[in-house]
Amino acid sequence: MNDSPKLLSEMNDRSREVFRRVVEGYLASGDPVGSRTLTRSLSEKVSAATVRNVMQDLEFLGLLDSPHISAGRVPTQLGLRLFVDGLLEVGTVADADREMMDATLGTNEPDVATLLDRVGSALSGITRGASLVLTPKHEAPIRHIEFVSLGAERALVVLVFADGHVENRVFTPPPGQTPSSMREAANFLNALAEGKTLSELRQTIGHDIAARRQQIDSLARDLVESGLALWENAGEQSERLIVRGQSHLIDGRPEVQDVERIRTLFDDLERKRDIARFLELTETGEGVRIFIGSENKLFSLSGSSLVVSPYMNADRKIIGAVGVIGPTRLNYGRIVPIVDYTAQLVGRILSERGKG
Repeated sequence: MNDSPKLLSEMNDRSREVFRRVVEGYLASGDPVGSRTLTRSLSEKVSAATVRNVMQDLEFLGLLDSPHISAGRVPTQLGLRLFVDGLLEVGTVADADREMMDATLGTNEPDVATLLDRVGSALSGITRGASLVLTPKHEAPIRHIEFVSLGAERALVVLVFADGHVENRVFTPPPGQTPSSMREAANFLNALAEGKTLSELRQTIGHDIAARRQQIDSLARDLVESGLALWENAGEQSERLIVRGQSHLIDGRPEVQDVERIRTLFDDLERKRDIARFLELTETGEGVRIFIGSENKLFSLSGSSLVVSPYMNADRKIIGAVGVIGPTRLNYGRIVPIVDYTAQLVGRILSERGKG
């Protein structure tokens, strides 16, 4: 990835143009690009044999590959990376795409999760890829906490927030819990939680348990600490990945190996493994990031590309992310500005609502 400027500087104008046109042709059609096709579009009039020699040089550099004998060339992962870093021309968001996204976020939907679900559906529809939306954690002050037993090995913690939002989280409680210890744990937490968000409560609760060890029995203390572990583990309810448009990933990809890769991707998305890592992909700074093939830590086995951007709250703190995932031959020039615009729009809407 860091070698891109060096590689580009070592290529002459003819090599650079041949390379760019091979990549653009492949991204547009998904098919290998042949030398005869290129000779008709190059700015310099050269023979097909000359173009073939240039393509062989680019193949030697690891930028192009020949999927079949005597066929045209396609870019390698390294080639796509070079193109994205040094030659990609990013357009602006088309008026129709902008209007569709604006309409999605202009519905005055009171529930943030429902609103972001609509964003995901619109983003998938506009880009014809699968969309990923990581929703923000709920950070309103807590009004009330309650534990409810659901059986010997299951319990429910009910969190009521000052803005009226309610979350129910099922977890495995420590053994031996009684109705009395559950009430005591809830009373202990409610005394500490007033006016605090979950994040603020997490920061102080360990100290408070140690300081008030004599005031709370061991069963209740175990339950409080178990609840704390639950909150720290950023579960489905507090940090949720919304996935829409998976069916787009199989469009136009009949090859068996591609179908197998997509099935792997579906499995990853269904299990929603390592959701927090999706946000980590964006934490090195603002703006859109592009992950191609195996560069994409989260979905590396599926050989897909991910275009992702964080969105921020009014304090410029990253609270979530939006992205599009698809085959490596994504239309990067069109999708990058759409993802960027969507992330900025979501951040602005949520900041205005005072969420996150």
